[in-house]
Amino acid sequence: MPRNNHALLFLRKCAFPACLIAAACLPWFAPSAAAEPQRGAEIAGFEETTDASRQAVERGLQYLADLQRADGSFDAGPYGQNVGISSLAVMAFLADGNLPGRGRYGDNVKRGLDYVLTNATESGLIAADVSRGPMYGHGFATLLLGEVYGMTDDDRVREPLLKAVRLILKSQNHEGGWRYQPVPFDADISVTICQVMALRSARNAGVAVPAETIDAATQYVKVCQNPSDGGFRYRSNPGRSGFERTAAGVAAYFYAGLYEGPEVDSGMTYLRNATQTIANSGYFYYGHYYGSQAMFLAGGEDWARYFPAIRDHLVQTQQTNGSWNSGHGRAYATAMSLIILQMPNRLLPIYQR
Repeated sequence: MPRNNHALLFLRKCAFPACLIAAACLPWFAPSAAAEPQRGAEIAGFEETTDASRQAVERGLQYLADLQRADGSFDAGPYGQNVGISSLAVMAFLADGNLPGRGRYGDNVKRGLDYVLTNATESGLIAADVSRGPMYGHGFATLLLGEVYGMTDDDRVREPLLKAVRLILKSQNHEGGWRYQPVPFDADISVTICQVMALRSARNAGVAVPAETIDAATQYVKVCQNPSDGGFRYRSNPGRSGFERTAAGVAAYFYAGLYEGPEVDSGMTYLRNATQTIANSGYFYYGHYYGSQAMFLAGGEDWARYFPAIRDHLVQTQQTNGSWNSGHGRAYATAMSLIILQMPNRLLPIYQR
């Protein structure tokens, strides 16, 4: 079974060589007991899952399993061979409690993980197709490796994870962010949150991540926030706020260890007031993938108000074959939807404060 006692896991991983666990007690990731939110499930009258949502998850997981190819990848639709979408699909199985070779979908997890590891290069970049801005896929793939390593200690995962983290560190630009290519050139909020999550997952699993890297990333996120409304724009240059970008920005704050303060408060206020909260848009699944994480980590009334609405919307919009669909393909939309619906399981280490 997945291990959820991350304090014990962290202490046990400190037995690794110092080169792997350097700066192991840096404060940026440490949870604050005083700041631990009240979970929505603790609020009277709020049931996080329903019979309908559990059935939707079962149908969705079976659809993803049927979609998996012989090489372990998942059909990425318009994105061809994409390790990021395959990684998200494997994450959906992990969120159900499956591990490589263990559980109903253990074989799917194992084959998906094998596919990601097959595409891990000596440079550290994890990519099957470098023509579409590989840092998106690299971030999701590194996140997957961090989660698997934190839950299983799989020796096959350690070295590719370390190399993937080093590539992220080397690719951070002078503003503190990341963009499509693995070079320290420019940055945007969307690619940056992928790398911040990947680093947080790796850090949770005991891999060294310099505090200054996270400090710089936090500063970049702050620069992308519009003081006028608390929302986030796509890049540091002037631009309008949007729900999807703000969800990503607030989640980046949380994963960087910044759980309170004026920036977090104004970002959360924007999310609460956003008109697109349960509206379909071109980036609906992307927006709610991060929106659900932001609300889950905020906890309390925010989670209790938000989650039933997105849960029921996803249940109602699931296709009869168990999938969800978007312009980014069925594997992408289905994996995102399943990750959102299974957040109440609390099995993925990344979603722990």
